[in-house]
Amino acid sequence: METNDDIIIEVENLVTHYGDTKVLDGVSFNVRRGEIFLIIGGSGCGKSTLLKHMCGLLRPSSGRIEFQGSDIASMDEDQLAVMQQSIGIAFQSSGLFNSMTVGDNVAMPMIEFGAVDPSLVKPLVQMKLSLVGLSQAEHLMPSDLSGGMRKRAGLARAIAVDPPLVYFDEPSAGLDPIMAAGLDELILKLNRLLGTTFVIVTHELDSIRLVADRILMLDRGKIIFLGTLAEVEKCEHERVKQFFERRPDERIEQRQLA
Repeated sequence: METNDDIIIEVENLVTHYGDTKVLDGVSFNVRRGEIFLIIGGSGCGKSTLLKHMCGLLRPSSGRIEFQGSDIASMDEDQLAVMQQSIGIAFQSSGLFNSMTVGDNVAMPMIEFGAVDPSLVKPLVQMKLSLVGLSQAEHLMPSDLSGGMRKRAGLARAIAVDPPLVYFDEPSAGLDPIMAAGLDELILKLNRLLGTTFVIVTHELDSIRLVADRILMLDRGKIIFLGTLAEVEKCEHERVKQFFERRPDERIEQRQLA
């Protein structure tokens, strides 16, 4: 039986507007500790907006987002800053500072949050880079790295202070299939080794099938599926079947022909 201690983040009846457009419409779900939770859906369905709300980067029109029992949506700026020290965020573009070495990028959260003894920063940076397969990259600049290496460096920074929860936006975007598969394996490794909870926005079917414990699918701002891969196979919702079978969107085709 699931208890409150099993849940790291809970979203309840989340509604968001951009102007007069409703982007998220009554979204409710939870994320369990230690799972890899994927948010999927077509372009413009609201998945990146949902991720930004869960990180505290956007305020919803209404609804609740509880992280470890505290409502993110009602926090002031100081409370949000403290909360965000407890999560890691790996951006689609890696989010590295180009003027800093890879090592300095990873060290920054340790120094900024004051969570690490200064004498331990360097060995911890080396350890985090080793975990993501970049043990020789500490003194390199981001411009010296390939796309896949930048993604790994961004992930090393996201786990710098051992957060219980890491958000990852489109980890495979811009990577070739071999690099993408390597990143998927890295996510699985960190999840199993550190017990890190991952919430990942993606549209890559191979990644979804490899790493997902549970999947949430959005369409037009509403949840149309929430469950495991095994449950996806039994789902009869047409949009879910269309996504996993890689069939064209007839709604778009009809608009183009109109």
